[in-house]
Amino acid sequence: MKKVLLFTICIAFISCSTKKQIRYLQNADNYENTKTTSTSYTLQPQDILKIDVYSSDMQTALPYNKPGAFNNRVANATLQSLQLEGYLIDDDYKIKFPVLGDILAKNKTLKQLEEDITFILSNEGHLLDPIVSIRLLNGQFTILGEVITPGTFSFVDDRISLLQALGYAGDLSIDAVRDEITLIREAGDYRQIYTLDLTNTQILDASTFYIHPNDVIIVQPNYRKVKSAGFIGSPSSIASISSLLLSITLLLINN
Repeated sequence: MKKVLLFTICIAFISCSTKKQIRYLQNADNYENTKTTSTSYTLQPQDILKIDVYSSDMQTALPYNKPGAFNNRVANATLQSLQLEGYLIDDDYKIKFPVLGDILAKNKTLKQLEEDITFILSNEGHLLDPIVSIRLLNGQFTILGEVITPGTFSFVDDRISLLQALGYAGDLSIDAVRDEITLIREAGDYRQIYTLDLTNTQILDASTFYIHPNDVIIVQPNYRKVKSAGFIGSPSSIASISSLLLSITLLLINN
């Protein structure tokens, strides 16, 4: 009876996890609906853009688009082929645009750049009622650590949330630390490191809830995973533990 009890206690101590260790957004019942907020991504050198210009008279808009921009070949193109035909932001934050020449993209979001090009086309008399659509073609982020499928992932959405990003990687593993997610973000000459808590609904209102291109997310392993990979995982430690358990078993038998 003593042996069974001892064995049960050891297993429970080693393997148990509480709800607070694995549940997301644990205080969701107390969450008050708020307006969605985010820090918009500002364009950076080497970003690749897909820029389409429309007008009430599409024939007059054709010179302001890349050749073949609206034919079926491009409409069915792969992301890689679209990137090759996109507009590259150079190291001076400029893009070379048909007819208009160099356009500065520094400190601008996608929406702001759309508005700038639309204003130029309209104010300078290039087009009647122009509409400009811009998409980022090389958006990607990296997830490392305790997720099902770590790696670098591409996206073309206007924005994706941290939870969506984790979904790309197949979600966190059972051994992930959910209240100490590390986010590394670079913008221009600056690098920032954030610590995110997925167990608290405050993450929903944080500026870091939405992923920026080139973000790196690191998910740390919990104590059990570290312990199994280190102390318990080595052959010498396994032998030591086996010897200890054998000694305890003999002691219980003799008593």
